[in-house]
Amino acid sequence: MWEIIFWLGIFIASLAVLVKASDYFTESAEKIGRVLGMPAFIIGVTIVALGTSLPELVSSIIAVFAGSSEIVAGNVIGSNITNIFLVLGVAAIIGKKLKVGFELINVDLPILVGSSFILAITVWDGKFTFAEGIICLVGLVIYLLYTVTSEKVDDTEIKKEMKGEIRKKKFEWTPIIILGVSGFFIFIGAKYTVDSIIVLSELLNIGKEIIAVSAVALGTSLPELMVTISAARAGKPEIAVGNVLGSNIFNALAVMGIPALFGTLIIPHSIIVFSLPIMLMATLLYFFITQDRQITKWEGWMLVLFYVLFIGKLFSII
Repeated sequence: MWEIIFWLGIFIASLAVLVKASDYFTESAEKIGRVLGMPAFIIGVTIVALGTSLPELVSSIIAVFAGSSEIVAGNVIGSNITNIFLVLGVAAIIGKKLKVGFELINVDLPILVGSSFILAITVWDGKFTFAEGIICLVGLVIYLLYTVTSEKVDDTEIKKEMKGEIRKKKFEWTPIIILGVSGFFIFIGAKYTVDSIIVLSELLNIGKEIIAVSAVALGTSLPELMVTISAARAGKPEIAVGNVLGSNIFNALAVMGIPALFGTLIIPHSIIVFSLPIMLMATLLYFFITQDRQITKWEGWMLVLFYVLFIGKLFSII
């Protein structure tokens, strides 16, 4: 009993370190990008997009090297389910009504659905190979190219302002130091998160993928949850909806694709028959409820209810 409590404490602490260190890493990387003269838009679609998915990515890579690749699929699929059902649902409840932009429906939503089905097709045989990882990464490059080339806001003035700021500011080492230190703690947090999952799964006789698809997915989705809630409170629905959408695309294509470069990922049967169909259902539900270009608080409550049902079924509580 005490051993379970000890490793549960290690899991919670390491997950907290992983998430917090990722925040510092993203913030310092964003500052460095501005000093180097990167446009704000490019920083948003690269550094910030990567930063919010950094916990999932690093923990997935370490899981592959630890010989527990089943954690990767559980983490990705669980995070995507959590983002749509819980994060978007809570945002809709807090914001009362989230309005969705026209451009989002035209291209981004179909790409989200496409990335989810690419993931489903590639893992359907119970494994995710190097070649399939390359396919997903090519898909990510296509999405990033679309995002960069379809920029709707003229960034000329922003660039001028940034150049003016750079002339006034002296180069500082602090962001670089924070970047290095936070990177180290991301590695430590991810390592002990994975180690604790392996031990807890043995002690509790629960599949590692079950812990990954529930507890790890919830923990690593906390950055998205905080950003989305803040955006909803501030009356910025585009950020709230776009954050979830971009994170899910990045999870499906990059967080699955990059770890596959280091070894074939094993996909547990329980993920294929239960969690994967739920993820596809969540994605299609997201697609259809945004067709009227708004998400109401009642739809938010429905999404949260789906998340409660998912967790209940996952642990055979309901």
